[in-house]
Amino acid sequence: MPRVPTYALYGETDTGDPGFWLHHETIHARSSQHDWEIQPHRHTAYFQILHIAAGGGDVLFNEETLSLKPGTVITIPPGTSHGFRFSKTVVGSVITILSSHLDHGPGERSLFGQWLAHPQRIAPEPQLPDAEEALRILERITAEFEGRNRGRNEILRAYVSVLLHLLFRIGSDQQTWESWSGDTRVDALMNLIDQHFRTHRALSFYAGKIGVSPTHLNRLVHAWHGCSAHELIERKIIEEAKRQLIFSMTSIQQISYRLGFQDAAYFSRFFARCTGKAPKDWRSSERARIDY
Repeated sequence: MPRVPTYALYGETDTGDPGFWLHHETIHARSSQHDWEIQPHRHTAYFQILHIAAGGGDVLFNEETLSLKPGTVITIPPGTSHGFRFSKTVVGSVITILSSHLDHGPGERSLFGQWLAHPQRIAPEPQLPDAEEALRILERITAEFEGRNRGRNEILRAYVSVLLHLLFRIGSDQQTWESWSGDTRVDALMNLIDQHFRTHRALSFYAGKIGVSPTHLNRLVHAWHGCSAHELIERKIIEEAKRQLIFSMTSIQQISYRLGFQDAAYFSRFFARCTGKAPKDWRSSERARIDY
């Protein structure tokens, strides 16, 4: 069997430093240079979303060939071998995202994370509200990427998060969706974390608010998110820290105080433990990557 090559963008060597966190291009731009056929390949660290607006073709996922019709959206996680054969009339777009910048990583021990970890072909019914909203967001991602307006990176990140959750809802069967969102106590915990994560409350505080024991709360969180409740709170703190590091000029000391840390040095150690980099180094590398 021939070796399946690994690229950053198709035909481009993966140097490990792509210079972007999100890239957008039309299907026509690259496939027209290759006689409308993209040979099987994979991406090590990139998650892709492809939308067929008109025309069509086929996609090869590993050894399975699926047809692509107008309105189809496919998602491709890192490491998946895939190739395409497009019609010359195809109209659509390809969004490539560093998987480390997704709010939920493919393969996370949750239903959503497992869904992200497998290639998906979604054919939304265009008259359904969720489908209309997903298509609108795809258009907005195109406009934001091309416009380079103030705040575009933060807006793009939000759009990608909402788009993937909508596609998950549309592309999952009813039983799977009910399993994902059915426990109102987990939803209540997420709302409480949003309100109180800056105050560093003990797990007993959240458990008491919801009316369960801390042990049972941990069981619920493990079932739906694949981590402990404490880890879920830490994720929220890191998510907000990253947002402020990238999208504000606030000092690291001020960010640490805003996030409820009395000691900026402790915040830096906490951030490094969770991300592998000190806040200053993470800010520099990420701003350089997204051309902030």
